[in-house]
Amino acid sequence: MEPFKEFINNSVIATLGQIYQRVSDDFDDKKFCVLASKSLEKLELKERVLQVRDALDETLPQDYGRRCEILLGSLHSSQDTDRDGVKFSEEGVSGFAVWPLTELVAFSGLEYPEHSLAVLKEMTKRFSSEFAVRPFLIAHEEITLKTFADWAQDANRHVRRLVSEGSRPKLPWGIRLHRFVDDPAPLIPLLAALKDDPEEYVCRSVANNLNDIAKDHAEKVVSLAGEWAIDAPASRLKLLKHACRTLIKNGDSGALKVFGYNTMNAVDATIKIKTPRVKYGESLEFDIEANGLNVGANLMVDYKIHFVKANGLTAAKVFKWMDKRAIKASTLIASRRHAIKPITTRRYYGGTHKLEVMVNGLTVGSAPFELVMP
Repeated sequence: MEPFKEFINNSVIATLGQIYQRVSDDFDDKKFCVLASKSLEKLELKERVLQVRDALDETLPQDYGRRCEILLGSLHSSQDTDRDGVKFSEEGVSGFAVWPLTELVAFSGLEYPEHSLAVLKEMTKRFSSEFAVRPFLIAHEEITLKTFADWAQDANRHVRRLVSEGSRPKLPWGIRLHRFVDDPAPLIPLLAALKDDPEEYVCRSVANNLNDIAKDHAEKVVSLAGEWAIDAPASRLKLLKHACRTLIKNGDSGALKVFGYNTMNAVDATIKIKTPRVKYGESLEFDIEANGLNVGANLMVDYKIHFVKANGLTAAKVFKWMDKRAIKASTLIASRRHAIKPITTRRYYGGTHKLEVMVNGLTVGSAPFELVMP
């Protein structure tokens, strides 16, 4: 598989030059190609995107109205390039080649929010404008939110998704929307309008937005999930469970209750570590015997490992274990093996670690074990 940065390559740049030469007779495609392809092999994907953006800024008309006419004229005619299976070609700009165009709108059109948002709406049908729309939420919140409210009713699925994805407070790779990190209230009506969208692609984006919000406002998301879960169709329940995934994984009792996992306060559990000394590369093995469970209840069992860090303190990581519906007995006996082996996302340190087991978000037992490094 070729590196991601190759989505913007010399061939793409040459084709862009041809498209803009066709759309605008006075476009200097040779100058554009020289500027856009300078030392391209040394640049990563985002750097390539910004270099193409800057080359377009240098070669397109400075008059913003005329610039937008040319940008819109360069787009592929399809209103849904993904669904139509469109590939980027001389016929029109689509796919990753649109990304520099969206960046150009955010870069040179921030003073013209209505005009720029209309252009981003068309661009998002060919490639998401989720990064480029964020500066407008920061600089022109009222106008952009009003536009988003209209877009939430749009016939095009990509436009509707732009509402939820573009407004995510903590969108990966995107500018953080601190205003909505602090107070997500203005986003809730937009997400509510999309919660039963016929496209799962849109619903998943709504869930991701709510998951972002839950990281700072757990109670609000739990309350909203409880409200939206009443008489909800299966598709909405799926959205809500994905929205609450971080809360559920962390054992948030309120989120678990929304999905039928009520707190069990009378659980008596015994945790037995079968491998009290674990050599790096081997597995932690443990048993649980839990009594006092409510027969007929839903049961979610997770466990945390409190890993030792470089400074000697510990940090907990939650792992999913069991999800049982309408349990038939008041006692649960189960075993688990957890491999402690090299992974790219964690560095291990020797010392005394702790295992903690949770039933429906409530800690029912813990036990120490020793990790021995080579």
